[in-house]
Amino acid sequence: MINRPIILASKSPRRQALLKEAGFQFEVRTRSIDEDFPADMAVSEVAEFIAQNKAEAVKDWIKGEEIIITADSIVILDNKIYGKPKDKAHAVEILKALSGSVHQVITGVCILSKEGRRSFSDVAHVHFEELTDAEIDFYIDEYQPFDKAGSYGVQEWIGFTKVKKIEGTFANIMGLPVHLVYKELIKFK
Repeated sequence: MINRPIILASKSPRRQALLKEAGFQFEVRTRSIDEDFPADMAVSEVAEFIAQNKAEAVKDWIKGEEIIITADSIVILDNKIYGKPKDKAHAVEILKALSGSVHQVITGVCILSKEGRRSFSDVAHVHFEELTDAEIDFYIDEYQPFDKAGSYGVQEWIGFTKVKKIEGTFANIMGLPVHLVYKELIKFK
């Protein structure tokens, strides 16, 4: 596979699990950064823009043959970005908005080495069934989705019981389009 040291610059346990399950050997290093973006930026470009900013913030870590991977995921409905909820009331508001709709999940990725930088994004369309107030409360209380864009994890109860269709990859919705990451990493050989 990839014979170079890989650094995943992400606190996300889901991104870590996806890379591990795909057979990658990697080290996790993190640094907090500002995730702001220009107000006039097209929502479809935001995830990749933030992933690039994350990479820029950690480029000084690169030593020798190391490759850094950064990523950011956003949920979009009606041209509005739904990020991580601030609290339970905000999570309820987000899930009510997504209920019975089709929304997009875009994950932007940046791969950085001494040779250069590659960035890309992947899009998935998620079809949600209607969610009752009781289901929303149950999900939030049981799964605490406060670190997840759109207030949900597709790999949890809500994904198994309320997502009726996905156009795109499951891994992208979880937070990392592993198939594209692999294709790009091969180019670094």
